[in-house]
Amino acid sequence: MSNQPIVFEEWKTADGALIAVARLNTPKALNSLSLEMIRMLTPQLKGWAEDDRVRAVWIEAEGDKAFCAGGDIVALYRSMTEPQSGGGGASVGTAFFTEEYEMDYLIHSFPKPVVCWGHGIVMGGGIGIMAGASHRVVTEASMLAMPESSIGLYPDVAAGWFLNRTPGRTGLFLGLTGARMNAADAIFVGLADRFIKHELKAAVVADLTAHNWQGEDAFAVVGSVLRQHENQSADALPESQVRTHFDEINRVTDADSLADMVAQMKELSSGDGWLAKSTRPLETASPTSLALCWQHLRNCRRDSLREVLDKEVALSQNCLTKGEFAEGVRALLIDKDKQPRWRYASLEEMDSEWIDSFFEN
Repeated sequence: MSNQPIVFEEWKTADGALIAVARLNTPKALNSLSLEMIRMLTPQLKGWAEDDRVRAVWIEAEGDKAFCAGGDIVALYRSMTEPQSGGGGASVGTAFFTEEYEMDYLIHSFPKPVVCWGHGIVMGGGIGIMAGASHRVVTEASMLAMPESSIGLYPDVAAGWFLNRTPGRTGLFLGLTGARMNAADAIFVGLADRFIKHELKAAVVADLTAHNWQGEDAFAVVGSVLRQHENQSADALPESQVRTHFDEINRVTDADSLADMVAQMKELSSGDGWLAKSTRPLETASPTSLALCWQHLRNCRRDSLREVLDKEVALSQNCLTKGEFAEGVRALLIDKDKQPRWRYASLEEMDSEWIDSFFEN
């Protein structure tokens, strides 16, 4: 097994064309995305886009636990708290977010099919990679979430774009709560396209490589192979909790202020069903993060993908310097005391100028 954080391969097809492969390869770290990985993957993707022999790209991850559990936020924490000599403390973080969003845009706008095999945990930066793929596969073990409000950040990686495109107000609910989605939820809200049992992965690859791609529409080739295996997987598809609770989600996210909305959502948090589990994290979430998520989604309602990502570069840079994000990571992952000292204890106490300052360029 290679010790590179991303492994690149090329699978030859029956007619001598290539399927280019990128495999995230830090399973012990749940394949969390580092700046090094972004800097390996981006030029590779650009090369594959230009290479006529490459008909499709396949992105997967080593190990069974996670496709990608998010960005390497411990490294970001160090960049925020230990200023490097010769550069500002946030410079590594600025590079990380800027280059991550560029890579996400590259995947969204890629001229060839991109298959993402989203098996296991897919969170934050993992969703950033997966959301842009043309063919997003989830399995019985897929678990997606955007839990940034628990660490003083906000749903980024183009979430201002894709959470605004979910049915009803489910995107707002998912962004504020960090609720966990299964495979059926991901398909319902538009973050995945196909449900295929993980045990069929080798058969999917075999069918793609056995295909004759000459003169064929590459998107149609990939689509037909995935559809065939999805049909064999239907018996394993879980129930979509988001779909089941759709009316209730829309009811509690209908309010004239964020404070009223969060209060309504918190009323669901007793008990042990999916809605209760999903709304419980609101108790400990950063009020700043909740306000950023709410405002960001409002600001981006009519924006293009490019405009959203440009706004997120500015917003994330401000998160690196204002302390809330560093405190959230400290409490959850560094000291692990799970006692974050948020700047404001509640939404009611918060100063609107504080939130506005995050959106300044």
